[in-house]
Amino acid sequence: MQQNDRAGLLYTMAGFVLLSCGDAVIKSMAGQWAPTAIATLRYALGAAGLSAILLARQGPGAFRMPRRGLQLLRGASVATATICFFSAIFLMPLAETATITFVSPMITALLAPVFLGERAKSATFIASLVAFAGVALVLRPNVAELGWPAFLPLGCALGMSTLFLANRAAAGLGTPLAMQAYIALAATPLLVLATLAGHLSGIESLHVGTPGWSMIARCAIVACSASVAHWLIYMGTMRAGAATVAPMTYVQLIVAVALGWMFFDERPDMIAALGGAIIVAAGLYLWREGRVKEPAMTD
Repeated sequence: MQQNDRAGLLYTMAGFVLLSCGDAVIKSMAGQWAPTAIATLRYALGAAGLSAILLARQGPGAFRMPRRGLQLLRGASVATATICFFSAIFLMPLAETATITFVSPMITALLAPVFLGERAKSATFIASLVAFAGVALVLRPNVAELGWPAFLPLGCALGMSTLFLANRAAAGLGTPLAMQAYIALAATPLLVLATLAGHLSGIESLHVGTPGWSMIARCAIVACSASVAHWLIYMGTMRAGAATVAPMTYVQLIVAVALGWMFFDERPDMIAALGGAIIVAAGLYLWREGRVKEPAMTD
């Protein structure tokens, strides 16, 4: 393995580990504040920090968003995914929630031919069928216990898939820093509206009270750690290539299992673990097929 590949894999692995640590911090706030409010504060802090860095590095002109409708779609996608994920980890084991969200690459591959005109591949349909069989196994006990809220991780996966598609359409419209800032800036007002709607709905779990300093500090930690994590993943991708580092995403699942077991006493269910293994296998199969069949680049 080349030195750049090793470095790229380490950068990417560190990024995904950091993301799982942030998820565990969010889960530690379960029942203490509305998940919509936590999502709003997390992205508001992220938007403020990223905007400050963007202003310092690229000047005021960097805030002229190209294709604002597309940037709004990116913000709406991440806002939906975040609310669904935060709500899910408050109700379900961290590892099982993370496992179900890993079907997002399959959903993206299914939707790409429809919305981006990409060629449909038989491997996509095979991987998707296998992955959703795994999802059924993971959802089994949660649906029986929770009802429809057990499907929140699928809402997160769909939101992330929409974000991936929008990111492809937005490729080259700005620097990585600017594109990351645009997401936070577009998502924050939408999250504010969602938080207000939840508060006025009368649903007790969505009622927004006054947060303590610990809540604000933890949201700030997650905002900072997520930004650093995305930078690490970006650096890893630049050093080793997207195809090389893609399997590192499953490190996030391993860390989620470990953190859930250590801090929340969430012992893995064997059938759910089997479902998770099936989802991971489907993702790796899809990644391998795409890597093997993708034509080599020529000058």
